Amino acid sequence: MNHDQYDDAYLADILKTVKTVAVVGASLNPSRPSHGVSAFLLAKGYHVIPVNPGQAGKVILGQTVVARLADIAEPVDMVDVFRASAHVGALMDELLALETLPKVVWMQLGVRDDAAAARAEAAGIKVVMNRCPAMEYPRLRHFF
Repeated sequence: MNHDQYDDAYLADILKTVKTVAVVGASLNPSRPSHGVSAFLLAKGYHVIPVNPGQAGKVILGQTVVARLADIAEPVDMVDVFRASAHVGALMDELLALETLPKVVWMQLGVRDDAAAARAEAAGIKVVMNRCPAMEYPRLRHFF
């Protein structure tokens, strides 16, 4: 797949069908982008599970933080990645080891790892890189 541009219908389909989103790199700090995007997703009705090993057990926007993806007790539809591109490969190792794979891996603005994306796609997972769902959702509102 060409990850330099995405068809609007592809992005809208993802945003319409996912329900549970793991936000990797979630922050307690309200000024951090991960906090704002988590709040946006919650306001749109998504179930958000914050993931951050340094904040495990704490609460972000009413949601209890887990240390890693494997600590999530339910299947996740989408993993929203707020980690530097250099960390995506290791995150993909963790993700691909899950018993139930997510349907989507969404890498935030500035986050791109083509090798990790290819691994996810080979496992049947849709990938979005260098985009923000909180920016795409309003732009694609005519699909909803």
